[in-house]
Amino acid sequence: MKVVLFCGGLGMRMRSGADSAPKPMMPIGDRPVLWHIMRYYAHYGHKEFILCLGYGAQSVKDYFLNYQETASNDFVLSDGGRNIELLGSDISDWRITFADTGLNTSIGERLRRVRHHLGDDEMFLANYGDVLTDAPMDQVVAKFAASDAVASMLAVKPQESFHVVHMGDDDRATGFQSAAELPLWINGGFFVLRQGIFDYLGEGEDLVGDACPRAAREGLMMAQSYRGFWAPMDTLKERAALEELYRTGVSPWMVWRQPNGIPALRIPAVAEPAVTLAPA
Repeated sequence: MKVVLFCGGLGMRMRSGADSAPKPMMPIGDRPVLWHIMRYYAHYGHKEFILCLGYGAQSVKDYFLNYQETASNDFVLSDGGRNIELLGSDISDWRITFADTGLNTSIGERLRRVRHHLGDDEMFLANYGDVLTDAPMDQVVAKFAASDAVASMLAVKPQESFHVVHMGDDDRATGFQSAAELPLWINGGFFVLRQGIFDYLGEGEDLVGDACPRAAREGLMMAQSYRGFWAPMDTLKERAALEELYRTGVSPWMVWRQPNGIPALRIPAVAEPAVTLAPA
């Protein structure tokens, strides 16, 4: 299945200056978060990518045009450095389409602008380009394929760092509760879609803000809940947290490093009331 990656936004909360790299190119360890996401999908056999470019497009292009396999693969050097024998490869069997979708374009419109690259594929995957998970994508896809829905999103719990304040009528706080403890689910940024989603997506519109609610009103929208590892990289603080996980050798999203993959996990549909589907 083709994977559409939205990696053209300005990412203002991640930028430290006018020349900052685009958010998907911010590194975790030696590789950008975009590479980590692509490796995750490739682990499940999805190796044909469509990159929706915008801000920092040249940075993304240059990275792959000058890709260094030796940065993340073992190799043998001989003949005084004139010969390099790779013992592994990351992207040799990937096919990557680089598509300019504009600087100030909504997610939905970026998707519309790469529709022709999908060909006749009935189903495809999509991702915001700044979220990581260890969810069993094969099971997520299988459950969606068995349905008649036109769209599915991974639904995750809000981050524990946010707390809800309970207040009385006199503006006095009566208690505090972690947002993760509430019966709420948020958009995790991992989508499985059918081409039918374009019937609900108009020019210039948003995927989650416009198309998904329309599909939901007709019973054609799925939200598959997942309580395992999920983390966004929308701010410098979140990037630092992921860097620390990587540095300490705890990288749940790097499923390709686990010899037998990840354990089979049952992904139920969201059943809790008052589900909130908001952009990540």
